[in-house]
Amino acid sequence: MDQAIGSNAWRAQRTVRSILAVDDSRTNLNLLAHRLGHLGYLVVLSNSGAEAMDLISARGFDLVLLDMVMPEVSGLHVLAEIRSAPDTGDLPVIMITGCGDPAAAVEALQAGADDYVTKPFTFELLAARIERTLTRADRVEALKRSNLALDARIAARAMELGEVRTELAATRADRGRLLASVRSLNDELARLQRW
Repeated sequence: MDQAIGSNAWRAQRTVRSILAVDDSRTNLNLLAHRLGHLGYLVVLSNSGAEAMDLISARGFDLVLLDMVMPEVSGLHVLAEIRSAPDTGDLPVIMITGCGDPAAAVEALQAGADDYVTKPFTFELLAARIERTLTRADRVEALKRSNLALDARIAARAMELGEVRTELAATRADRGRLLASVRSLNDELARLQRW
């Protein structure tokens, strides 16, 4: 009992993650929404690829569960659209396929899916893959932020280096002028001493 309370407290502390579930079967969508909702996810449902693309471009999702085979606009087409847009290129996508052929999984992964699940699946497997994919996406996002901070530091150092080089060039020019003045004075002194 204490472990369950601790688990619920952990879920309450984490941010609510949003998942777009795309499937042409309303039954599958409702089941996903119900089960994922109990895990604390905010689930948005779409029963077509075209609607899914509109939803993805209109709002940010943390992950997309995408049925591979749908009428009109296939899941692979939606995935290609997601991967081609700069704003969504890194959006985690798990493909769901009813095809047990390993070639379908390979095709989904080659198209850019982060993972895939074959129907029928146990919900616990899907939940574990969602959690793993979101954790990996969080690490990638943290790495991007770290890289941006590092890029900013490199740019600042480059500017500082440029300023130091400018100061060094000015100091060298001043030194050259001073040396020329000293030589000129030495020459003038030597000329005066010859008199």
